[in-house]
Amino acid sequence: MIKKLTLSFLALTLVFQVCGQELLSPSFTYSHKKTSYVTLKDGSEITGTLKDLDRKKGLIKQVKIEKEDGDKVKLKPEDIKSMYLPQSGLDKVSQAMDAATDAQKWNNEQMNQDLLDDGYVYFENADVYYKKKKKMELLMQLLNPHFSKEIKVYHDPMAKQSMGVGIGGVTLAGGLEKSYFIMTEGDEAAYKLKKKDYDDEYEVMWKGCDDLLNSEERAWRDLGKHVVEFSECQ
Repeated sequence: MIKKLTLSFLALTLVFQVCGQELLSPSFTYSHKKTSYVTLKDGSEITGTLKDLDRKKGLIKQVKIEKEDGDKVKLKPEDIKSMYLPQSGLDKVSQAMDAATDAQKWNNEQMNQDLLDDGYVYFENADVYYKKKKKMELLMQLLNPHFSKEIKVYHDPMAKQSMGVGIGGVTLAGGLEKSYFIMTEGDEAAYKLKKKDYDDEYEVMWKGCDDLLNSEERAWRDLGKHVVEFSECQ
C-alpha cells in the first residue's frame, strides 16, 4: 500500500514537472512482449518483438528483432530509417504522463501518431555532429515527436541529468537533461546544445521570433515551450 501511494505521488509530481518541460523524458527500457515497428532505409518494414538493444557508450550499435514468423534479425543503425519501440516498466509511466501534455497542433504527419499516443518511443536515423564536430550517422531518440515540424530535439545519449525524484535507484521526475541535440529544418546535421551555453545561444537560435526574443522566460527547462513558440512564429 505504501509503495502504491509513493508511486502515485511521484506520478503526480511528474505531471507537474512535465507540464513545464514539454519534451518527453528519454526512455531506456523496452517491452520484449509488445510489437516493435522498424522501417528500413530501403522502405521495407519489420514488425516483431525486441530481443535486445546493444549500446556502446550510450550509442545504439545493434537492434535485434524476432519477426512475427519467428525469424530473428540483427540490424545496424545505418540499416534503419526509423523505429517505434514499446516501453516497459517505469519508463512507460513517464512517457504516458508526458504524452498528455504534448502540443498536437504541430504534429509531424510523417509519424504514426497512434503509436506515439500509445506511449511508443520514436527513433530515427539522423546525421549528428558528435565528438570533435565529426558528422556521424546515428539512431537518435526524438523527444518532441508531436511538435517537430520546424525543430527536432534529440536525446543526447551521453547527457548528464540534474537531480530528480527517484525510488529504488530509478529517477522518475525532475531529471532535466543537461544537453540535447538540435536539428533545425534545413540543417545538414544535428548539433549539441548544452544547458550552460543556452543563454549565449538563445538569441541566435530564436532569431526572427520577436515573442521569444522579447520574452523574459529564457530558462533551459522551458526549451520545449520555446520550440513550440518558435513554430508559431513560422
